[in-house]
Amino acid sequence: MLAPGQKPDLGIRLKVLRDGAVKEVTLGELLRRRTIVSVYMKNNTPSCDRQNASLGTHLAEFDRAGYDVVALSRDTCGSHARYAARHGLGHTLASDPEDRFSRALEAVIEKSLYGKKYLGPARAAYVLAADGTLLAVIEKVDTTDHAAQLRAVIKKL
Repeated sequence: MLAPGQKPDLGIRLKVLRDGAVKEVTLGELLRRRTIVSVYMKNNTPSCDRQNASLGTHLAEFDRAGYDVVALSRDTCGSHARYAARHGLGHTLASDPEDRFSRALEAVIEKSLYGKKYLGPARAAYVLAADGTLLAVIEKVDTTDHAAQLRAVIKKL
């Protein structure tokens, strides 16, 4: 996993759902100011729903502190649109079915499901500067109170 002070490849392309519109952007274009990127596994699963709800509940607070919020999963933007509408989410949702973001952050890990091993993105959160410099990493997201984790990290920056 990249460490604070390092920069991921800002040229990777992602599809995002922002303000109700789907766009394809580079990671560099996504970073308009300091940005929190929270990686989760799948829409409409209990722990991921809690993770996103925690972000959504505190979205205005993060905005006032000068941070954009992006939640990223392998889901499509179509799935994200339905998910955002169902859960009333106002933050940007990014679609990354090929794990480009996690690969750029060197955060693809071995996982296990029902005894079967596979590679997938780490459930982690990253705080990036507008120029792409990694400011902080939360390697293990607390899905029940993710916002509190982020507030603690941001307070130290």
